[in-house]
Order: sequence, then C-alpha cells, then structure tokens
Amino acid sequence: MSYIAIPIPQDGGKQDIQIDVTVNNQKQSLHYKVELFYWDECQNPQGHRADCISELLAKHDPSWTVYYIGAPTDDFVPITFIQKKISPSLHSL
Repeated sequence: MSYIAIPIPQDGGKQDIQIDVTVNNQKQSLHYKVELFYWDECQNPQGHRADCISELLAKHDPSWTVYYIGAPTDDFVPITFIQKKISPSLHSL
C-alpha cells in the first residue's frame, strides 16, 4: 500500500476520521480513529511502556487494526487505528 500524509487538526482527545478517496477511478472509503492511551491506565504504570501498550491494546475492539503509534508524552501515547474491511461475501451471512 502506498501512503500519503494528510494534516489533521489537533484535538485534545479521540478523533474519528472518515476519508473518501478515488484511486485509478475506484472509490474507497477509509475510516480511521485516533485514541489517547494513558499510562496510568496500565496495571503497572511504572513498568516498561511497550508492555503497557500491549496490555491496553489487548482490550481494544478487534474490528480495528493499529495503523500508527504516535510519539508518547509523559501522560499518554496517541494510537491511530484503521477499521478492518469486511468482505462483501460476509455481509450476506
């Protein structure tokens, strides 16, 4: 997959982003969200941050895939997710 960067206005919390694109005359709708995960929500907030992120993501909605992990601050880490596509054949089930 190729990538382009789109500036998104900074908001203090969760962001829900819907992008409609046309590539080679084929329209696609992409759905992203950015969530802030706070270190103090971990079982061991003083532990290794990679373990904390893994713990927080284990509880996350499986219909979303991690797309990007942003720069952490002393309080939180922003994580961008992309919604998984459902195969058209699965809609009819």
